[in-house]
Amino acid sequence: MTDVNTENFQTEVEGAQGLVVIDLFATWCQPCRMLAPVIEELEGEYQGVHFCRVDVDASPDIAAQFGVRSIPTVAFVKDGTFLDFTVGVVPREKLAAMIEQYR
Repeated sequence: MTDVNTENFQTEVEGAQGLVVIDLFATWCQPCRMLAPVIEELEGEYQGVHFCRVDVDASPDIAAQFGVRSIPTVAFVKDGTFLDFTVGVVPREKLAAMIEQYR
């Protein structure tokens, strides 16, 4: 999983081709820690989908760009265009269904 920050956001997210799944998290956030293994598992299952993560404390500008008000937030971007997001610890099945929908 790629760590994304202000310096590489353009390349990793806005300039990427295909679906990008972005885990917006904070290191101190317990729900974020609960969701992280689910996202890592999905990353192993979906070839051709780019998974990355953004520490909202280290990159508040990116969090603001996505309108993050609560974490964890998982955002879906395809070919540089924002599609959708989820907030909180959501079931693996819901994330998988969203990946399938936007792929």
